[in-house]
Formats: sequence, structure tokens, C-alpha cells
Amino acid sequence: MTTFGQIAEPARQIDVIHQTDVLVVGSGPGGLAAALASARAGVKTTLVERFGCFGGNITTVGVEGFAWYRHEQTVEAGGIGWEFEERAKAAGAAVPESQSLSYELDSEGFKLVADALVEEAGVVPMLHRLVVAPIMEGNTIVGIVTESKAGREAILAKRVIDATGDADIALRAGAPTHKTPVETMQAASVMFHMAGVDKAAFMAGVKADPQTYADWASGEWQIETSGKEDDMFSPYLGKPFEQAIRDGVIPAHLNTIAGTWGAVHDSGEMTYMNLVHLAGCDGTDPDSMTRFEIEGRKQAMLAIEALRRYAPGCQGARLRNFGMTIGIRDTRKIDAAYNITEQDVREQGRFEDSIGIYPEFIDGYGVLILPTTGRYMQVPYRCMLPKGVEGLLVTGRAIGGDRIAHAATRNMACCAVAGQGAGVAAALSVKASRTLDRVDMAAVQAELKRQGVRLD
Repeated sequence: MTTFGQIAEPARQIDVIHQTDVLVVGSGPGGLAAALASARAGVKTTLVERFGCFGGNITTVGVEGFAWYRHEQTVEAGGIGWEFEERAKAAGAAVPESQSLSYELDSEGFKLVADALVEEAGVVPMLHRLVVAPIMEGNTIVGIVTESKAGREAILAKRVIDATGDADIALRAGAPTHKTPVETMQAASVMFHMAGVDKAAFMAGVKADPQTYADWASGEWQIETSGKEDDMFSPYLGKPFEQAIRDGVIPAHLNTIAGTWGAVHDSGEMTYMNLVHLAGCDGTDPDSMTRFEIEGRKQAMLAIEALRRYAPGCQGARLRNFGMTIGIRDTRKIDAAYNITEQDVREQGRFEDSIGIYPEFIDGYGVLILPTTGRYMQVPYRCMLPKGVEGLLVTGRAIGGDRIAHAATRNMACCAVAGQGAGVAAALSVKASRTLDRVDMAAVQAELKRQGVRLD
């Protein structure tokens, strides 16, 4: 980024507007689960979110396939992630997912589900606030500074959970982090939903030419599977875009337009269109995100035009809506007390400080392995403990781990597992007046079991 000199910002007094026991920043699957778990463990909990709704990737980005990896032998984690689906189904905000035994969560309906969960748990909601700085006493975090329409405000807390996805608070508090080089980051996506699709005609086309996970490797991507995935059905769309490139409808260099659809509704809506993949987008750089938000919307419209011309049932298709913000898969991670390894996620890692389990699901960096054989790993508490900062846990996709570990733990359901563990640990550390690195793991695990989490 080009700079044009510097200015001195005058010192100022900032009003402390709120005090709490546990403060969670960011309300994606990890942050929302953390806040609910903390409040249910019996301490005052506050949830700060920069947008006007809770749910993060589910609601603001529009990634509705929360557990699309689920198959007959998949081992379930239980807990709040499972509750997200059950509550959405009960509210009429979920439909069966196209490639698995899970449900696709309606991104709009889930906003109401999340509101209800927050209110029922007694979590203090604070929307429309962007965190700009941690408040530190030595190497201990004691709160945050936010910026909003109300100006700068301070919130104090006994424990803080960074669920920003990008380790924003950990970085600014002085914890060691590392960021994937931009040229090797997983691509960002602009999600969109369509209307005007003839469901019967589209599904007839799918039945006539079913696609598998092996078809992913026929286009721009090279995918490593375990072999068992290759013949499984995938709601993959590639051929319409290949034809569009041949006919000049899509420029030849945009051969990354391809991917999956989520569900087709009787109303003619086709939702969770994961077709736009934007390499080189840095989710920690607002200029980069600006450029790719605009580029992503252009590519989405090219994709819709290709579907109109070449996909059965899509002749009358039109854009229904975009996600509220670009979807980021990969930026910073903390250097944690323990960093999860590729070996852990591939070979069923086991840990004495397990705060939950996650099935053998890896999706990213050219690897796709689905949990169809009952294999799973445990998620260790220590992967959320940043080095060098007291009073802070980091949860969600920024937990400590290597490249392939991130391809597993970045997924929303795993973020919910880690988030629930973080919320319980933070709450119990407050109640027992113990630091986060000395929390009673037996007590944490007992409370997680009480909250319906599978630990082993």
C-alpha cells in the first residue's frame, strides 16, 4: 500500500461503555459457538460483531453448506454445531443438502436463528462495532477499543476470545502469527444465489449427466483424494463454463469459474452458488478485498450468463442476491502452544486436552478427503492458546496449525467445535480465577460433555 507521509493522532480519553467476564470478538461459527458456550457455562458474556447480524460465513458470506462433508459413517461432533442445524431445521431455515446427509442452512433464516440463540443464552449482543485495538496491561489483554457510529469506545473483559478469523486481536496484542503468502493463499469467493430456475429441468439434466468429485480434476484444479471420493456424486458445474469459454461468452483466462451448487428449490431459487474463485485476494488488505469484491461480482454475472445459455432449466435464471461480503478462506494463524499438524488431521490425532472431535474431512490446497469411514481427529485446547499474551484465546480458522491442518480446521463445523471449547475454557477460567494456560481441563471437558460435545 502506498503511503503519503504520516500524521500524529492526538491522545484522547475513551469512555468505557461496558464490562464483562468473557468478551468474544467475531460471530462466525467459531465466535457464535464460543459466546453461547461461555454464557451457558454461567458467566457474563458479550459478543461483538462488525456487521449487523450474527453467523459470519453462514450469513454474511452466504456459505450455507455447514456440514456438507456428512455421510453415513461420519462421526458427529455434537455440541453447538449440531444445534445450529437442528434449530435451523426447526425454524424452517434449512433444506436437505445436495451432496451429503446434512442440511443446507438458509443464510437469511439463520440470522433469526442466531438472534434467538444469543437472546436465550443471555449473551450481551453488540453489533455494528469494529475492533481497532486491544487494551493491554503488560502482556495481558484486558479489553478492546471499538469504532462505530458512536465513535471510539472501550470494552473491558476478564477474558477475550479472538474469533475474527484473521487473528486480528492476537496480532495487535503482540502474539506471534504467520500469514500464508498471498500467492499460495486459498482462493477467496464471492457467493451468490439465483432465482428463475426450472427445478425439474435442471435436475433432469443433473440425472442425465451426473458429476463426481473426480470431475473437479478435469478443469483448472488438480485434486488429491484418497480414491474413495472419486466415484461419489458431486453437484459440480464445469461443462457450461467450458462451453462458454469456447464460444467467447467467458474470457479464456477465467477458467476458474466452476464449482458447486447447493440446493434447487421448488420456488425456482438455486442457492449457495460456489462458482467464483479468486486467487491472489488478501483478506487482511482492504484494497485487495475491494478489487476482488468488484471482480467477483463481475465473474458471477458471467457465470449466470453461461448457465442461462448452456445449463438445462437455467434459461430464465437471474441473480437473486450476493453475499454481504467476500468469503475468505486463508490469511493469518497464530503460533500456538500446540500447532496441529498434517499428520494429526490425516491420521486421527489424539490429545489429552481434547475439547471436541472433527471427522476426517480435508478441503483445501488441492486436497479433498471426505469422512466416509468413521475416522476422526480430536481438537486440542492448546491450539487456541497464543504465545506471549495472557487472557486471550484464538478460535475459528486462525487456530494454530500447518498448511494441510488448516484445510481441515478452517471449515465451519470445526470452527464451531473449537469455539465451543474456547467459550467453556474462558468461562471456567474466570470462575476459578485461573489463567487460561492453567485451566482445569477435567472441568472443561466435563462441562463440554454436559453441553453435548463428543470429546473422544
